[in-house]
Parts: sequence; structure tokens; C-alpha cells
Amino acid sequence: MITTIQNSNLTAQIKLLGAELCSLENNNSIEYIWDGNPDFWGKHSPILFPIVGTLKNNSYQYDGKEYCLSGHGFARDMVFELIDKKDNSATFSIQSSDNIRNRYPFNFELQIKYTLENSSLFIGYKVVNKTASQMPFSIGAHPAFALSGNFEDYSLQFEKEEPLEYNLLQNDLISNETKMLDSPNNLVRLKYELFENDALIFKSLQSKHLTILKNQTPLIRVRYPKFPHLGIWTKMNAPFLCIEPWFGYSDSVESTGNLMEKEGIQIIESGQIFEAAFSIEIL
Repeated sequence: MITTIQNSNLTAQIKLLGAELCSLENNNSIEYIWDGNPDFWGKHSPILFPIVGTLKNNSYQYDGKEYCLSGHGFARDMVFELIDKKDNSATFSIQSSDNIRNRYPFNFELQIKYTLENSSLFIGYKVVNKTASQMPFSIGAHPAFALSGNFEDYSLQFEKEEPLEYNLLQNDLISNETKMLDSPNNLVRLKYELFENDALIFKSLQSKHLTILKNQTPLIRVRYPKFPHLGIWTKMNAPFLCIEPWFGYSDSVESTGNLMEKEGIQIIESGQIFEAAFSIEIL
């Protein structure tokens, strides 16, 4: 089932499966979200929860027990409930269950809210800890933007001039090896060679928004004011680019597997609520 929201500028469609954004069109029927062609990547914009990226050995330890959890967690594979719907907004929810607690032993509610305002789509995350103890988690976005034509016609404009140092992945884990992006005037020209070793992982950036340009014309701006980490990714020869604001990232190659000690992990107290949002602006 698909839920549609719209305003005078944009129309968005969201699947109940994964509460996944699958379409964002303007009034000229220009589509900005990747169509999910499985020949390249069969997703559009999955929600990453309760982990971002990959765990070492796809497992972690908590309170003396070991649990298995596959990459990016389980939220993207769950059917959400539509709990609120207006013309320009929709809110979706999942809650813990016995089946989930076998993989993630916490009681929680996760809400995803989509809201259209002017020429922007705001995506809000709300995590409620219903456990009688602290709850560790990560959460992140994975929107894929459709890029038609020649990939090398596109570039990324970072908000601020800063050293663009990113960590390399090693067998899907964060390695200690880093590289620098060439970014004259905060601009990075896209080429598939940048992604030969998978995603670019930025543990720390001053920039809190970046813009996709085609032939120097701005198209899309992603704003992530509270998100501390960022991933940028595509597949070789695929006509899309993912810009991924995160709270957390993959285990490091030296990870102990203790979830409470995981680098980048978020921890909320019993009864507390975590909230964050990012936005996609059509320019």
C-alpha cells in the first residue's frame, strides 16, 4: 500500500513497507527519487534502524548475551502502521514485538513523519524508549536521488569550505584509512571512481547541507542540521546518488561487539524520546 501526500509544489509517495519514500515529484512530473530498479539497487530511501551500516560478524553483545542483526537493521523490512494522515503530511509507526526482541531486546516505538512545506519534504524521526533501562540505537536515512544523463555532469556543493576527509570501508566495516576529497570552492565533481571502495563515510563535517548540481545548476539540497555523520554512495554505473544523514555508522574493524561501547551509538534513558529531522529541498 502507498500513501500519497501533496501540496501546491510537490507530491510524495510513501510505502507502508519500511515507511519508505518511493516518489517525490514536482508539478512538472519530474521525479527526484530513484525508481528502485533491482538491476542496480532495489530500494528507494530505506530507514536505517536500530543500526546504521554493518556490525562486525553481523552480531553484537548486550547484557552478557549475543544477538544477530543484519546490515542497516530491521525497520526497512517491516510494515509500518499509518497513524496520522493530512493532505501534506503522514506519520508511520512500528513497535517492538517478541520477534524483534530476539534480535534487539528493547521495547520501543519508532515514528517516521513526512511533511511537505513549500518546495521541501521534511522527514522526522521519533524514537521512544519504553524499556526500563537505557536503550542504545543508531538511526539514519538512505535516500537515493535519480540522476539522468551523464553522471559526470553532476557535482556536490558542500555548505562550508572544509577538509573533506572520509573513512574507507574494509569488508563493510570502518577502517582507519582515510582519504581527502578534492573540493575547490566546496565543490566535488562526481565520478564513479570515487565509489570504487563503496560509500564515502564522513564521521565529522561542519557542513550541515549539501546541494546536487547538474552542469552547475542547483537541483536538490539536503539539509541535516542535527545529524553528526554522513554517507554518500552509489553503485558503479548506476544513475542515482544517495546522500545519507546518520546518527551512527558501521562497526570499526577493531570493534569489541559491545553495543553500549559501539562508536557513534546513541543512548536514551528509560521513558525518554529522541527526535531529529532532515529535509529534501527541490530547487
